[in-house]
Amino acid sequence: MRKLISALTLTLLAATGCGSEAEEKAASPDMTKSSSAAPAAPEDSSGMETPALWKFQATSLKGEAFDGSGLAGKPVVLWFWAPWCPTCQGEGPAVSAAAKKYGDKVTFVGVAGLDKSKEQMDAFVSRTGTSNFTHLDDRTGSLYKHFKVTSQSSYLVVNPEGGTHSAVGPLSEADLSELIDQYAL
Repeated sequence: MRKLISALTLTLLAATGCGSEAEEKAASPDMTKSSSAAPAAPEDSSGMETPALWKFQATSLKGEAFDGSGLAGKPVVLWFWAPWCPTCQGEGPAVSAAAKKYGDKVTFVGVAGLDKSKEQMDAFVSRTGTSNFTHLDDRTGSLYKHFKVTSQSSYLVVNPEGGTHSAVGPLSEADLSELIDQYAL
């Protein structure tokens, strides 16, 4: 029964999340949401406050442990994608180019979700040329849920103070650069 519910959930997400013509035409940087700051969480052992936004643990597609708290205080772009999403595949080269452009100034993190196949996620990274930044394995959907992401391709741009700005793709390299310049730096 749980497998049936999971399959139905994934089917529903696939049907509503990626590739509809109307969604692609309507989605642009000017149709995004902003908030001034991420909610705060209790202090960590160093006495510094860790924003709730960054309180998560994950595993990269390379199998390495990833602690979200390491992103606190940095400009970050989170890119939520699925390996079967044509919009995500088309955006890959633009995201990779933006990650190269901003180098050490902005941390890029891909969040691979809405699929149960790590092999398909790995193939996506190879096919789209996005191996130049970290991708997290979110086969369980826990990161999509943590960040309240309901579709892909989605972006969350976070400034060092924890302010966030979300956007839905497709985004070109120029669109993504504009968002980073305006909201992350």
